Amino acid sequence: MTKKLRVGILGATGMVGQRFVELLEDHPQFQITGLAASDRSQGKTFAEACTWRLAGEMPEFVKALPVQAPAPPLDCDLVFSSLPGDIARETEGNFAAAGFPVISNSSAYRMDQDVPLLIPEINPKHLALIEVQKKSRDGQHGFIVTNPNCSTIMLALALAPLQQFGIESVVATTMQALSGAGYPGVASLAISDNVLPFIESEEEKIEQETLKILGKLNGEMIDPASMKVSAQCHRVNVSDGHLAAVRVKLKDSTPIDNVKQALSSFSALPQELKLHSAPEQVIIVREEKDRPQPRLDRDAGKGMSITIGRLQPDNVLDYRFVVLSHNTIRGAAGAAILNAELMLAMSILK
Repeated sequence: MTKKLRVGILGATGMVGQRFVELLEDHPQFQITGLAASDRSQGKTFAEACTWRLAGEMPEFVKALPVQAPAPPLDCDLVFSSLPGDIARETEGNFAAAGFPVISNSSAYRMDQDVPLLIPEINPKHLALIEVQKKSRDGQHGFIVTNPNCSTIMLALALAPLQQFGIESVVATTMQALSGAGYPGVASLAISDNVLPFIESEEEKIEQETLKILGKLNGEMIDPASMKVSAQCHRVNVSDGHLAAVRVKLKDSTPIDNVKQALSSFSALPQELKLHSAPEQVIIVREEKDRPQPRLDRDAGKGMSITIGRLQPDNVLDYRFVVLSHNTIRGAAGAAILNAELMLAMSILK
């Protein structure tokens, strides 16, 4: 039996940290050995420090683990980070400098030129930036790899199969779940009977990150994709599952059947390697006129598939569709775990 890599979780008591714990229970390659969180949690056991917010019970294996400060050393071989952006940069940088591989869900390093912004089905070649990063950051013995913003992930996955037809422009209007704001998140009186038409920095993240992910590695840097991306983001009264209404303009005249086939047949390296967290079907295309819906479709592929529906010609651009993904699984913890599985398969993690 292959020895499991020991992993630590930074921000372990938060919503995404808890999702890491849930997804890593009984994982065949990773074993949680270190937990770190804020001052008020340190010195307690995880059971004492964490109010479990996910469905079901807190896993037994993690209850007695002590919660430590989010600073090296930590008893692990690599760290998953779900730290808030305002403290993530310094903390993750300290772990990388101390020799730890850092797989981050935070926004702190996503747009750094020497940091891979990874979706394994789209841009595994961008992992070559790790060596660039090690050379450019004097004294850093570890490295940082990030996964994108939760809404960016589902948009980029929906666009990746369409790149073969040439994408000129994309307009995305998101309807984002409450869990994306953490816990307790949005005040009940603000979101009940309401939609909030602003999420801090979200539109900029989608517009910038999508171009980096879909761009091409050129030597020691990424040439961003040439398409134009416009995003408007809204918070809606849904617990889990981000939805986006998307319109695309293609460079080439493309029949709708070709678009549908490209989406539904999309498969990539994680499926070829049969990575543990990789969904068998990356994109599920539904024909019903009223799907996808968060409550019905967010758990597709154990939360790692995205679902597309209402694919139609558009009167302004070329095509429009609705896309849905589970924001704390494919959009956060599950994405980071899949990144680590790919790096392990590529012998980047050892």
